[in-house]
Amino acid sequence: MKYLRNIGRYFLMLGFVFRRPKKFRLFYRQFIREFDEVGINSIPLVALMSTFIGAVIALQTASNIDNPLLPSYTVGYITQSSIILEFSPTIMCLILAGKIGSNISSEIGTMRITEQIDAMEVMGVNSLNYLILPKVAAAFIYFPILVIFSMFLGLSGGFLAVVISGLLSPQNFVLGLRSWFDTYNIVYALTKTVAFGFFIVSISSFYGYYVKGGALEVGKSSTRAVVVSSVVILIFNFIITKLMLLK
Repeated sequence: MKYLRNIGRYFLMLGFVFRRPKKFRLFYRQFIREFDEVGINSIPLVALMSTFIGAVIALQTASNIDNPLLPSYTVGYITQSSIILEFSPTIMCLILAGKIGSNISSEIGTMRITEQIDAMEVMGVNSLNYLILPKVAAAFIYFPILVIFSMFLGLSGGFLAVVISGLLSPQNFVLGLRSWFDTYNIVYALTKTVAFGFFIVSISSFYGYYVKGGALEVGKSSTRAVVVSSVVILIFNFIITKLMLLK
């Protein structure tokens, strides 16, 4: 019953979030702030993770392909498919759920226990719309940008790893990257990314907004937000894959 009640409250919250802002100047200011704090500040983490994991994927693929019947450019193709289809849109979003989700939940939760949200409501401000809508709007933009950035760095890291190690020539790896490349895979990856970004921001905001108690409860709500966001990402990763790839 508790989970059903939370689901109902979550959808009720979205009804207040997706309303027309009363002052677009304030909305735009909050949007730029969220884009900078959450999106721009995540670039170093995305760059580090993507480069090294892309390198590891390429090296592991190259070391495990010892069948003489398989052409050497298969390494580039498998690296391309692994990064575009699954690593960048799914694994990176799981990592960002820990960073961004906990940050959003703790920020809004702190505002709740310090009665800043209560003060907004006393002044007649739609606190859900004011606090959460700019975050959701920013997520629709910065999550796809971060994932495209992750794809580029992952493929670059794989290229550098196999070339520097001497396992593959640059021409063969690039040939593998270009072989059987389907632009629909990019559409599929970005569709997942937008959905995952929305779930991360909205679920984290939900747990932060409805927190009760003190600092300890804020910490617990942040942990719960990350766990629930990760589970929802995994579930919808399966659903979206079934709908978009397995036609």
